[in-house]
Amino acid sequence: MRIEPGSKLVLIGDSITDCDREFPVGEAINNGLGNGYVNLVNALLTATYPDQHIRIVNMGTGGNTVLDLAARWNSDVLAQKPDWLSVMIGINDVWRQFDSPLHPEWHVPLETYKNTLEDLVRKTRPQLKGLILISPYLIEPNHSEPMRAMMDTYGQTVRALAEKYDAIFVDAQAAFDIVMKDLHPMSLAWDRVHPGLAGHAVIARAFLSAIEYKW
Repeated sequence: MRIEPGSKLVLIGDSITDCDREFPVGEAINNGLGNGYVNLVNALLTATYPDQHIRIVNMGTGGNTVLDLAARWNSDVLAQKPDWLSVMIGINDVWRQFDSPLHPEWHVPLETYKNTLEDLVRKTRPQLKGLILISPYLIEPNHSEPMRAMMDTYGQTVRALAEKYDAIFVDAQAAFDIVMKDLHPMSLAWDRVHPGLAGHAVIARAFLSAIEYKW
């Protein structure tokens, strides 16, 4: 497995990461990691590698865009002093352009998204043993659907940054695409974004595969 024993892994993102985690810092005490993929990743790492003592911290915050992450980066990432960092952001950056078209102040255009995320990655990568970048996704099988098409473009940006900064790339969109061959999107998430436990398991499985987790 890629993550070394004794590592501190911080995961930051939006509501998909947050998932009712404890504030101000979500840890594995009293279900402080929330009810989503972060908790599943922690549970499986603990069950399979109990001797490696990997500490997981959930710093997701619902509704966040990459600009919100930038505003809290010092307190919620740098001050946490992670060995490994996982970033999953972009869903709201795209979504606000569709559900709030009359509020351009809430929109995060692709260039702003790329530049902001790259700035965060560039200044943080040298301090880390490892970096994981997870693509945003839409649980929608039609690649031509406008929001799905835009989400794919933002995801390609994340992939390119992962390659540039020697990060592990987790393709959450591709993971959902596989499952959607047999399941309707609404069986995973009523709004195509916020999944139930099965959907979070899809993300957790993709995450664990990317870090070379072995059962």
